[in-house]
Amino acid sequence: MKKNMILLSGLAVALASFTMLPSDPWPVPDKFNKMPNPVKSDATSLATGKEIWAKECQSCHGKLGKGDGSKAAQLKTLPNDFTKADVQAQTDGALYYKSSEGRGDMPSFKKKIADPEDIWAVVNYIRTFKK
Repeated sequence: MKKNMILLSGLAVALASFTMLPSDPWPVPDKFNKMPNPVKSDATSLATGKEIWAKECQSCHGKLGKGDGSKAAQLKTLPNDFTKADVQAQTDGALYYKSSEGRGDMPSFKKKIADPEDIWAVVNYIRTFKK
């Protein structure tokens, strides 16, 4: 019995190390926190954002932004669930900054998505994931 308990606790520690939650604060410079989204959230920008999301974001963040994409389990830190209130409460500028700059497993997209308006369109699309 004691041996089984030790094995189970060891298994729990091992599983926890593979499912780290995105808990480290990600500071955003005030300049970006206060930056308004210059791209109107309309059918055109949402279609652009959805197209870019499917190509660049969905594999980690999932089709519906829940952090459950096909590559999510391979990451050191699980991607955020964009349907959660704490993510949706972030400013558009903060989401733009994080998408542009990246951190850790989250790559920088400022070169891969060269047009800043396209990143803003992705921010508009992220807003559609509200619960």
